[in-house]
Amino acid sequence: MSRPEPYAFEFEDGTVREWQLTDMGADSTLVEDYTPSLFVSGPDDSLADLRARLEVDPKVAETRLERWATDLHEAHVGERSEVLRVDCERVDDVRQLAREIRGVHESGTHAPGTFRLFDVDLEPGFRYCLDRGIDPTPTRELRTLRLDLGDHSLAAGDVSALRIEGESVADTDGGGDPQSVLETLRDRLEHDDPDVLVVSHGDLVPLLAERASELGFKADEFHLGRTPGWTQLAGETTYESYGRVGHSPARYQVPGRAIVDTSNSFLWNQSGLAGLEYMVEQTARPLQETAWGSIGTLLTSRQIRLARREWAVLAPQNKWEPERFSDVRTLHAADRGGFTFEPEVGFHEDVHEIDFASLYPRIICEHGISPETVDCAHDAGDFVDDSHRVPELGYEVCEPVSDAVDGDTAFLPAVLGPLLADRAAIKDRLADDPAEPEASRLRAESGAIKWVLVSSFGYQGYRNAKYGRIECHEAINAYARDIALTAKRRLEDAGWRIVHGIVDSLWVTPREGVDPESLEDVIDRVSAQVGIPLEHDGSYEWVCFVPLRESIPDGDDEGTGAFESGSAGALTKYFGKRELGTYKFRGIELRQRSTPAFVAESQRAFVEALDREREPEAVCDVLERRLGSLRRGDVDLSTLEITTRVSKPLSAYRKRTRTVAALERYERRGINRQPGQSVRYVVADDDARGPERVRLPFEAGGEYDTDFYASQLVRACESVLSPLGWDRTRIRRALRDGRLLELSAFVD
Repeated sequence: MSRPEPYAFEFEDGTVREWQLTDMGADSTLVEDYTPSLFVSGPDDSLADLRARLEVDPKVAETRLERWATDLHEAHVGERSEVLRVDCERVDDVRQLAREIRGVHESGTHAPGTFRLFDVDLEPGFRYCLDRGIDPTPTRELRTLRLDLGDHSLAAGDVSALRIEGESVADTDGGGDPQSVLETLRDRLEHDDPDVLVVSHGDLVPLLAERASELGFKADEFHLGRTPGWTQLAGETTYESYGRVGHSPARYQVPGRAIVDTSNSFLWNQSGLAGLEYMVEQTARPLQETAWGSIGTLLTSRQIRLARREWAVLAPQNKWEPERFSDVRTLHAADRGGFTFEPEVGFHEDVHEIDFASLYPRIICEHGISPETVDCAHDAGDFVDDSHRVPELGYEVCEPVSDAVDGDTAFLPAVLGPLLADRAAIKDRLADDPAEPEASRLRAESGAIKWVLVSSFGYQGYRNAKYGRIECHEAINAYARDIALTAKRRLEDAGWRIVHGIVDSLWVTPREGVDPESLEDVIDRVSAQVGIPLEHDGSYEWVCFVPLRESIPDGDDEGTGAFESGSAGALTKYFGKRELGTYKFRGIELRQRSTPAFVAESQRAFVEALDREREPEAVCDVLERRLGSLRRGDVDLSTLEITTRVSKPLSAYRKRTRTVAALERYERRGINRQPGQSVRYVVADDDARGPERVRLPFEAGGEYDTDFYASQLVRACESVLSPLGWDRTRIRRALRDGRLLELSAFVD
């Protein structure tokens, strides 16, 4: 029987240790003949000079000339370039050698940009699977063990508060000292033999190892891995993406087990283990690398895998293709986003939400949009007709050249098509109402697919996308606008009125005095015409579209909060009641991460009161009762916590904001908070200056600022009543008019 494919990998001193899952646990195999490669293209004489220099470099195992496609355009027409393949002694040597080629070998004797580098910045495990053709998808059900330690305890190095699978070790075993906690953890590791450690923070790995050593545990008596030892793979970093500051904590590895750091895994928090396993299968990234990868990184990995395996295209280190020259008219038409219909602010009854299923990915697949097909540079014959021209822009979209690659599908459709098919199949299976374990797994897989599909459109306009191209981004938008306008015309001709629309979703209601055609019939006709399914997402008893505030607070300092009575609502700012009785919320406070739980729950109560009574005064009655709870001190402090993201170091802030006050308190406690990380606090005295303005969640006792949270409640109430024309001035006047509370105010 053949040996199962490995699921985890360790790299050290030019060797690779593969870990294969078995029925009993996992076995390892040492591989000593792996030499990772990078590729270099350039003029023949320059490559010859570079090759001579690299052959005497101790980091280089071998060099040779090979033929590869260096971009999708070459692969599209069946061309290949001669490139220099450089095999390195160790995985860590690849990026170092790439820096030397740029900074030493090129800058010294060649013009900048002489060399183009490929397959440089790949994660080690992904690179290894790519080179060896390994599928690291787990071959059996994975066993997990979750370890949690609060930020305060982590910063203090106190492992006595460790929780295993959500249960406090001290409470469970009656011993809260570090020695007992580590003994319990050791026994649990031996008993469960987990394949995956799910930790609340990666720094738990060195902390537990260091405490064990301090307490006298020998290396073979306590270790988180299947064998002793641990390795730091990367230090913590701060980055900026799409104008938003993010933070990546340090990453660690232990032998024979994958680590999922929940503070650094978007996909785990969205889709859990099932979503991670699905993306392992789709990308060929090992589980641990999949867990810390962003959605864009996972999409890129899937593209690199397909490009290498089926198109023989290398992955460029840097995006090389510039935006092509366009005349002013084309630039004006192209420099637009998706189509948006201005929402009709107010309260609307009998509303239906319809949307195009995965609009942007389906546009890519339906119209064959890909970097090599949009205004392709080669002369492939007279195969372009009007049906292959992008609306408004006139870009020509050529057909794939079937003899050039494996299959006759353009690159991006080949990447996204299987994901769309899988999601459709999952939807059909969920419609059959499977048992909960299977249904949960299917929902997780569908969620993972959704996020990757969402990123596929924006990726085309991303400046560092390895296979991105701005003309593709523009073409997708142009098709989306054309589709939205087509749907609008058909719906209005059939007697429906559009009360809001944004890119792929429309909200419609019957036109007054008109007996409209069946919505399902119109949906079917639109779907057939545009080639993309338009689906009835839900029916609403009523929907409120919220107007736009003149001044929107930045989350830390309150603006005026006044509403423009005739202004458009925020593009996805609405709430409504479905015909099934459930509520849907978008954009308002209770959907915002920074909103305290008490305010969010109160806003839901405001919506429910509006639904019951359909009168603003009834909502104000509920607000009055909630304000009373605040003033009496009846609100649990934990429900008043505010969570906000840090955008810069403490020293870089110029204003004395609440975030600064929280950062100062974290610093007092020895807890390091970097840009991109979040802080949590309760506002204790908003008029104070400095750290006394707030309290951290784990600080015992303390009071809250009643007036501050009262203003938050009024603001949340204003969002609910603003579609009916009420602003906070009118709300406060209603609170002062001495009315007796309605009985409905006491109903949640």
